[in-house]
Amino acid sequence: MEEKKQVETPQNNEAKKPKTDEVKKPQPRKKPQPRKKPQHNHNGNKKPTQPKDKDGNVDQNAKPVADKDGNKNPNAKKPQQRRNKQKFQSARTKPSALEGNENWQNDMRKTIEANKRVQKERLEKFAQLNLKTDAKIRITPLGGLGEIGGNICVFETDTSAIILDVGMSFPSEDMHGVDILIPDFSYLRTIKKKIKGIVITHAHEDHIGALPYLFKEMQFPIYATPLPLGMISNKFDEHGLKAQKKLFRPVEKRKVYQIGDFDVEWIHITHSIIDASSLAITTEAGTIIHTGDFKIDHTPIDGYVTDLHRFAHYGEKGVLALLSDSTNSYKEGITRSESTVGKTFDAIFSKAKGRVIMSTFSSNIHRVYQAIDHGVKHGRKVCVIGRSMERNLFTAMDLGYIDFDKSIFIDPHEVNKYNDKDVLIVTTGSQGETMSALYRMATDEHRHIKIKTSDQIIISAKAIPGNEGSVSKVLNFLLKSGANVAYQDFSEIHVSGHAAQEEQKLILRLTKPKFFIPVHGEYNHIVKHRETGISCGVPARNTILMGDGDQIEVCPKYVKKVKSVKIGKVFIDNQINQQISSDVVIDRQKMADAGMVMIVAQIDKSEHKLIGKPKVVSYGLVPDSKDHAFSKEMEGIIDQFVINSKKELIQNTRAFENELRGVVRKHIYRKMKKYPTIVPTIFVM
Repeated sequence: MEEKKQVETPQNNEAKKPKTDEVKKPQPRKKPQPRKKPQHNHNGNKKPTQPKDKDGNVDQNAKPVADKDGNKNPNAKKPQQRRNKQKFQSARTKPSALEGNENWQNDMRKTIEANKRVQKERLEKFAQLNLKTDAKIRITPLGGLGEIGGNICVFETDTSAIILDVGMSFPSEDMHGVDILIPDFSYLRTIKKKIKGIVITHAHEDHIGALPYLFKEMQFPIYATPLPLGMISNKFDEHGLKAQKKLFRPVEKRKVYQIGDFDVEWIHITHSIIDASSLAITTEAGTIIHTGDFKIDHTPIDGYVTDLHRFAHYGEKGVLALLSDSTNSYKEGITRSESTVGKTFDAIFSKAKGRVIMSTFSSNIHRVYQAIDHGVKHGRKVCVIGRSMERNLFTAMDLGYIDFDKSIFIDPHEVNKYNDKDVLIVTTGSQGETMSALYRMATDEHRHIKIKTSDQIIISAKAIPGNEGSVSKVLNFLLKSGANVAYQDFSEIHVSGHAAQEEQKLILRLTKPKFFIPVHGEYNHIVKHRETGISCGVPARNTILMGDGDQIEVCPKYVKKVKSVKIGKVFIDNQINQQISSDVVIDRQKMADAGMVMIVAQIDKSEHKLIGKPKVVSYGLVPDSKDHAFSKEMEGIIDQFVINSKKELIQNTRAFENELRGVVRKHIYRKMKKYPTIVPTIFVM
């Protein structure tokens, strides 16, 4: 029997190495192999030998099994791999694991493409909008853009229109004697016959404060949830508009109301006031979502969280345009919950040794509720001071939004009957209003409450832009009185009612609008919000930045600006609830800036000269010590003017006064660079 040849393997360390000086015997039917010279590497060492096949021939494709010292080569090709070479392909020839099964690979590719289509469809639900319709909506903000407050916006089709909110705003410091500003209603007068109703998002003053002034001129049905209607009712009582309450239309949330060409649904949203809403406004052109003022509070005081499901519902149907609150567009992350303020209140009440006086917005019912709730827990009686604060609180109680035993409340004249540590005073004045209860307390002008050094005062609000000076002034008064004041030194004494960036993104992602229109806030706020919208997938060409008076047209095919309408502000004296003429405010500003000069003179028209010396009195122009010299100077100017005047001018008293006013103003400007208000009174004898 022929002896079986031993097969060399990398695993057999005892395998014999072929001798390089031996010549192999020729195998049957094989050509003899020539003797090979030993191969050396550049160091002079022998190179590792090559493995051989079963016939003893060197396998040129195989890697060496072992080096000259007998160490294994990990990259050597194994005999089993060589034997199965015909059966299996080399790993070098397989480009992908998927190529082993063409059906599986095709299925995978189809699934990937299908998933891409699903993602595209769910993120672009607006593709369901009817592009064949000729319907369109025009949107015209008359207030609330480029400013904080004064929110009012008109939505209209060819045949009907609705007004969204009618709010007021605060005046600047140079608007002397002005308490509030309301929008100019000129555009509403031009479309009065088309207007089918007013829809209200919530009960803050910057959304309902101008309604009484609108209703004194024109009336329309008001659609709102109960709390806003209750607070509007209080305003109408003040303005003698009780009869107009017949136009109130209470609405239920998650129910659609037809108002002219519009189907409107109120969607519950969380904000810094109870019963706030966003609106879904639907016409033949599509659905527009208007968020109103909002934040996403997952732990609100009343437990009524934002109805995110309705936003998602409309997002799945396809949203034509989203108008969203931009007030906090620079704030990253999320806005803290209203409930976090309660912990701060609890800490302050537990340390307070005297009275606690808390001031906030009168409409922030949940903030007031938390203060009262913690006051009662610490055994304090509650005194509510301020007409708007008292009215709003008890309206919310009467409507069942909050619940307190009325025995906890005391009147202002009863405060001194109790120990200081047993009293909580809730009042208005967080914005430094000069007529507010807190301001009068700080200036020692309040009838019943005088600030004590043992008082703990809480201002649970942030200054509205433009009110910083007023808030600072009242803070200074309070600190001078020796009281302890908690304002911005407590990080959680106030939380915003407006959404930060992550909440804004959530609404954008839920609604998936075709067009995005940031609203509410100064221009830099809406610019920043636009950037957030683009980051959430809205194409830049589908966003538009608006200002008050800009009218845009939107339909499934496009959004564009079509024209501008007249806008402006009307000045209101809130003490008498009447309008102040704009020229009155301008005169006040001029007098405050440049002073006033009054001239009284008599003229003899036959002699063409002054009768006696004219009387010249100035205010805010020169110091008292120089009044006499200024009067003498003006006498010379007036006398010269009279001498040079034509007879016809002197006989026309009004024209003469106007000419004299111009001459005196020019002279004063040349000397003092001021344009004072000149008031001449001329008697022609």
